[in-house]
This record gives sequence, structure tokens and C-alpha cells, in this order.
Amino acid sequence: MGIEVNYPFLFLLLIPAVIIVFLFIRNHRGKENGEFWIAGLRLIIFSLLIIALTVPQVVLPVKGQTVVFLADRSASIGTNEEALAWIENSISHRKNDDQFAVAAFGENAVLEQNLGRNREAINEFNGVAEDSQSNLEAGLQFAASLIPRESSGRIVLMTDGNETEGKSLEAAAVLKNRNIEIDHVPLRTAAGDDVSISELNVPPSLYLGEEAPITIEVTSNVAKEADIRLSVNHKEVLKETVQVNEGKNVYTFTHKADTAGLTVYKAEIAADRDAYSENNALHSVVNVKGTPKVLIVQGEEAGDLANLLKGSGLETDIVIPEKLPTILSGYLQYQSIIFNNVPATVISEQQMILMEKAVKEFGTGFIMFGGEESFGLGGYFKTPIEKLLPVDMDIKGKKEMPSLGLVLVMDRSGSMAGNKIELAKEAAARSVELLREEDTLGFIAFDDRPWEILETKPLKDKQKAIEKIKSITPGGGTEIFTSLEQAYSELEDLQLQRKHIILLTDGQSATNGDYELLIESGKEKNITLSTVALGQDADRGLLEELAGMGFGRFYDVTDSSVIPSILSRETVMATRTYIEDKPFYPSIQPYPDWSSLFEKGVPEMNAYIASTAKPRAQVPLLSEKKDPVLAEWQYGMGWTAAFASDISGKWSGEWASWEKWPSFINQLVTKTLPQYESEPYRVDVENKDGNTVLSLESAASTSLPIETSIVSETGEQIEANMRLTAPGKYEAMMPESAGMYFLNIKQTDHNGNVQVHQTGFTIPYSEEYLQKGINKEHLKSLSKMTGGKELASGEEAFRPLKKPASTKQPISEWLLLTAFLLFFSEIAVRRFGLTGLAAGILKKNRKVKEKPDAPLKVSKLKASRKKTSPSDRAPVKLQGETPVKETPEKTKAKKPHRPKPAELSPREREERMKRLLDAKNRKK
Repeated sequence: MGIEVNYPFLFLLLIPAVIIVFLFIRNHRGKENGEFWIAGLRLIIFSLLIIALTVPQVVLPVKGQTVVFLADRSASIGTNEEALAWIENSISHRKNDDQFAVAAFGENAVLEQNLGRNREAINEFNGVAEDSQSNLEAGLQFAASLIPRESSGRIVLMTDGNETEGKSLEAAAVLKNRNIEIDHVPLRTAAGDDVSISELNVPPSLYLGEEAPITIEVTSNVAKEADIRLSVNHKEVLKETVQVNEGKNVYTFTHKADTAGLTVYKAEIAADRDAYSENNALHSVVNVKGTPKVLIVQGEEAGDLANLLKGSGLETDIVIPEKLPTILSGYLQYQSIIFNNVPATVISEQQMILMEKAVKEFGTGFIMFGGEESFGLGGYFKTPIEKLLPVDMDIKGKKEMPSLGLVLVMDRSGSMAGNKIELAKEAAARSVELLREEDTLGFIAFDDRPWEILETKPLKDKQKAIEKIKSITPGGGTEIFTSLEQAYSELEDLQLQRKHIILLTDGQSATNGDYELLIESGKEKNITLSTVALGQDADRGLLEELAGMGFGRFYDVTDSSVIPSILSRETVMATRTYIEDKPFYPSIQPYPDWSSLFEKGVPEMNAYIASTAKPRAQVPLLSEKKDPVLAEWQYGMGWTAAFASDISGKWSGEWASWEKWPSFINQLVTKTLPQYESEPYRVDVENKDGNTVLSLESAASTSLPIETSIVSETGEQIEANMRLTAPGKYEAMMPESAGMYFLNIKQTDHNGNVQVHQTGFTIPYSEEYLQKGINKEHLKSLSKMTGGKELASGEEAFRPLKKPASTKQPISEWLLLTAFLLFFSEIAVRRFGLTGLAAGILKKNRKVKEKPDAPLKVSKLKASRKKTSPSDRAPVKLQGETPVKETPEKTKAKKPHRPKPAELSPREREERMKRLLDAKNRKK
């Protein structure tokens, strides 16, 4: 047991406290002795307050040991049976006062068993630990947090010692300061045959048609046969069976670069009984320079756009919207993307996001051509595609639209819980935003009965309606007919030009009604019906039949992210006014890029889809109603354009037979092609101190500031701060996640000229998937730094610590409480006159001790006393004295007391002197 103080320098305050008390005593010298008693009390109070300010703590020894078992659960360890058995053996040797906890780590650290005096340890690990990395630093920090603060303890680290992330030696230095020991128990790494691709080398830049040398390095811990596959842009171009020897193996192949743009090479290896599949593939990104390539996404009856581009020298790939790529590299191999009469209802939200990233971050061009399934009619309102285009899909009150009544009937049964119902509510909110305040809106949510969320009436407050829609929660079963019947009944008597119902469900109705009679009577009231089947359990047959009878559209949805596009498209189509079908001659605006094409006049156009140009957009072609026919703008790094008519001639009219029509299309596509440098930077990825570092080196060694954008294969924006480290050299810290990433670099020189460079790089798989054996040296370093050791048996885990554990109990509050009690006692002594009483007691005690039989003194005689004889006179009781009993003989013989002159007043002395003189004179 001992005492510790946090701020010992505050003891210096005792000096002024003693001085103050000393001055108090000196100023009260000669007064009552009680003042000295008060001075001493005040000195005690001051001392208690000063000691409390130093924050003293009583150090108490802790019985028993505190031990945290920290087990490695990364992939290199495999099963954890060895660690569990070792913990169980250790627990059997602990004493009653010993306490322990169990934690585990991989890329993150998790708690497996709380700290306590448990009798048994866990028999399996249940925490969620990511096994792709071994982060010893995170594990040690977490284990140390389980040991009580300001107390020592022990961490038993069970691992192979191979650290792939973090800096455990720095963590150990912190634990040393806390008197925490690190003991280690080496664990065997996962055994098994393993073949891995350790390196893939492809030139970073190629020309179209060039034979590319490709080097693949394979590492194996056993000799066996394996298959090597090589793919380019996810198409297999090579497969070969090779004999792999133990150690490193190098294989060289060639491939002719036949695709321009960013090209992804992927090498894979496959072998029987392979320990890790994670290390069997690597990627490399190559910039192939050559003829630009364009992706044409073609809808139905869209016209032959590829034929119009033949004379341009561009390469084209044509896909239907259902076959669009689902990864970013699928778009970056193209220099421009063209949507030709494509509906948004068959394109997922994620695919739109990837295209938006390709345009904004990497300069890929984008063009949308019109048609019955394009722009607002295609359902692009508030989608990522609308975001990148130079026009808004909403016509924003520019036209006198027909009066519209819309009722949304949405399933809210239990099966809609989660992402489905959230997207459905978002879709309904978008539909509300497309409506005017004078339009009529109703909303019915149903489970086993209909729930009227919005009464069918004119929409006055859009925000309030959206809030009500978003408040819907999942309910019970599914009953469709009653809700649909209610929707028809609410619309049938309304005097509106357009009346439409949208039914959305993911299930089958519990009951059946007479749908045919209901819909037929609704058609007499001009009510149409569209249906949406969501998921595999929906009654597709019924919903498709209902849409057919109701003169609407049926949507079979497998990806719920398209629900918002479907509802916005249905809302727009219900108005039937977005199509302007009156023939006209577009007006040419003064833009030099386009004026030369129309020197001989402008062809007549039959129809277009109405939209609204965004504020920064350029509009070279305008309709008679000042709607944009052709609009374009810069979006991020890319150039995008919107042509409101089609290319087949159905809407574009004479434009399709115009002699300069191919030139117009070619010029429009060419303007969207990106402009960037081929290879101004060299890109490297390396591991430094457990961190993945992206390094850029300028070929010209220039040190101008650069802007970078990094996007993952899934379209996720990566935050990486690129900093200048040397002339022409830049670095950025990257996340640890393995995978392929794409990099866009923008640099502006002193003259304002902009250079843009596109490339890609890969972060390889974690070293966790390489078999390295036990790193005994690293484990010894950790233990030696903190005073620990390698444990040979479980019993040693609970041996006494070199610096025993202790707890500290602060006592400042008790000192302060004592000081305040003494302070109020001192006030009470001075306030209620206890000082004089204390002084009297002290004086009496002092006299009794010094001279107990001293003669009595009379402090004062009365001026007039009764004249009595000595025998009758009672003894005088003096102040502060105890009366003395006298015998009768002593009383008679006792002489009367005569006061001394010093005890008389001046007048009494004068009278006495006069009597003495008179008596003397009489004698003479």
C-alpha cells in the first residue's frame, strides 16, 4: 500500500499557507490563547485543501492476475482448435483471484469472452473477424483496452507473427508504459498445397494491333499441374496447362491488342486441392491507343445508328439494355456511350451510377437520342443519367397539360420489408414531384386490407404528401382486389381528362374478385391501369392480364432499384403531353461548331420529346416553343449531348433523309470523345510499413499541382489525398481492399492548358494468403520489449507479473470533506463565543497544574459592605475560586482581611492616607 500524487508541485502552496498563519498569530499576540487554537485549525484546513489539489491516490495491491488471451483468426492460421485448446489448458491452472478475457483479431479485433473470474473458457470463437489481414496492432490495442486503466496485466498473444497490416511494435511500446506484458504462443500456419499468381506484367501502354508480351509469375509450395487462363476485358483469350515446380515459376505469352481504350488483362491459375483461392488471380490495366470505340445501347425500333457511324472510322459495339456491363471497366473501354431509344425501366440504378462515374471522372462521352422510350417517357426523372445530361426530364410548367388523376396502389405486406418498400416509397415520392398542384393524387397501401394514405383529391401540398408516403411501414398479408376496387371507385366520378391507376405488388392475393367486371366498368369512365410485378413470388399471370385489360403496361421487375424509374415513367405517360408531334423547322443558334452544317437550310422535323435545358447547357437547336432539340454541355471530365428526336425518321422526319444527316451524327459523336494524353505518368503500387501506397511519377518531371480521381471497379469513389513528395513525384495512401481501381489525372500548366490522363491499377491480394511460416523473430521482439516471453505451458500464463497489478483509489473528495467540516467548526467557535470558554478552560488547567495552593486574590471589593463582627462575617467567595471550608476555631482566630493599597481605587487610597495622617496627628 502506498500514496501517489498527480501534481506534487502544488505542495509549494504550503509555504504561503504557513506564512499567512504565522502573520495571524503575530497580529494576535498578547490576546486570548483561543486565537492560537484557531490559527492551528486554519493551518490544518489549508493543508487539507492543498493536499487535495495534488490529487492523491491510495495505491492498493490487486489480488490475482489479469490476463487477456488474444488469438489470431486470420486466413493464414486456418482452424482455431490449437488456440482454443491452449486457452482451456491455461484456465485450468488459474487461481481463484485470477481473472481473464478472450479476444481475437484478423483485420479487426473482436471480443470473445468478457473479463471476469470465469471458471470455464469458450469452446468456439463466435465474433466476426475479417480474415483477409493480420492486424497485430489493432489486436494488441483492443486487448489492452480490456485491462483496467492504470493497472498492469498480461496479454497472451497466439499467432504466427506474420503482420500484414498495422505496426505492432509501436503498439507494444505503448503497452510497455502501462506495465502490460506480452507473452506469445506460436501457432502453426494452415497447412496445404498452394499455387498462386504472384505477379502479372503487361506494358502499361500499347498500340492497336501490337503484340503485347505478357509475363505471369507463379509461386507454389509443391510441384503439380495447373491451368493458366488469360482474359482481356473479361473474355478468355488463352488457356494452357503447365507443370508448376516448387518455388517461383515464370511463364511468358503474347497477345495482340485488338481493342482501343482502357483494357483489363486478368491472369488466373487453377489447380487441384489448392489451399487458397484468393491468390489465384491478378489484374493489369493497359491503355491501348488506336481507333476510338463507341458503345451503342439500342432499344426497339430505334434505327440503324451503327450504319450511320461507318464512315467515321469509329469502332462500335451494340448491346441491348438488359446486357449492359455491371462493372466500371465494362464502360471505360469505350470512349463514348450512346442511348438510342432506351427505357430506364430495364437498367438498374447501379449500372446508371457506373456510367455517371465513367463520364464525370474519366471523360467518357454520352449521348441520348429520343423516341417513345427515352427522356421523360423512358422514366429517367431524377436518375444518374438525368444528372449527367444537359436537360431536365420535367417540362416544369411550360405547357398546358391535361388534368390528371393518379392513384397509386402499393403492397405493404411483410414480404415488402427492407429495400423493396423503401424503393417503392422513393418511387412514389418522385411521382408526386412530377405532378402539378392542380393534379389529383390518391395513395392506397394494402396488406390484408386497404389503408388510405392519401385521400384522392387535388394535390395542394407536395411536401406533406411525400412525408405521408414515406411514413408507411410493412404490415401483414396480401389482398389485392379490395384495394384495387377502392381505387376505381375514387376515380370513376371525377371530371378529369386522364385517370390512371398503378398497382405494385410482390405477392399473390389471398382472395379473388371479378377483376374483369371492375376494369371494364372503369374503362367506361376513362380509367387505365398499369401493373408492376416485383420479385419471384408475384402473380405475374394475373398482373399481366390486368394491365392488358386496363390498356396500361405490365412491368416484370427482378431488380427493385428500377421501381422509381417505372413509376416516374408511368406518371409522365399518363399525361400524354411530353411528345410534341406538330411538324416544325428547328431554329439554329449561333454556335460555330454547327452553323456550317445548316448553310443550305434546316430540314423539317415531325416530333420530339419536350424537356428543359439546364442553366449551363449549350442549345444549338431550338423548337418553335423554345424547347431544346439539341443540347450539350461539359459534365465533369466528359462531354454529353441530348437530341430530343429519334434517328429512324419516324419523329425526325426529313432529317433522316437529309444529305448531311450522317455528318451531323458523326460530328455529334466525335464531340463527345475524350481528349487526354497517352502516357504522361508512371503508376506504381507498393506496400510501405503495412500501408498500400499509390505512387505517380511524371515523365517530364514537372511539379505542377494535379487533380486525381480514383474509382473502384464497383463505382465507389475512393478518397485519396495525392501529395507532392519530390519533383514530379506524388503519393497517396490507398485502402487495403484488394481489387481493380481506375485513375484519372488532370494537370493544368502555367498557360492554362489542361492535360488529362486515364489509367488503372490493381491492389493485389493480401499477403495473408501467402504461406510464410512462423515469424519467430517478430514475436520475440514484441515480448522482449514488454518484459514477456514465449510460453511453454498454459500454467505460465498466470505467473506473477514483474510489476504487480494495483488499483488506485483517489482520496481528494475525503480530504475536501474533512476540510469543509473543520472550516464550519472554526466558524462556529468564533461565532458563538466558544473562544473565551476554551481560553478559560486552558487558563484554569494551567493554574491548577502550576500552583494548586496559591493564596486567593480579591479582584474587587464592594464600595459599601455591612458592618459585622468577625465571627458573623461569612467567608468571601472569590471569582474563579472554590470555597474553602474552615473550622470554627480558625474562623474565630482569623484576622479581618485588609486590602492592599494596590487593590484600592485612587479615592480609597486618598481616604486611607487621610485617616492614617489623622491617626498620627492624634498620637502626637
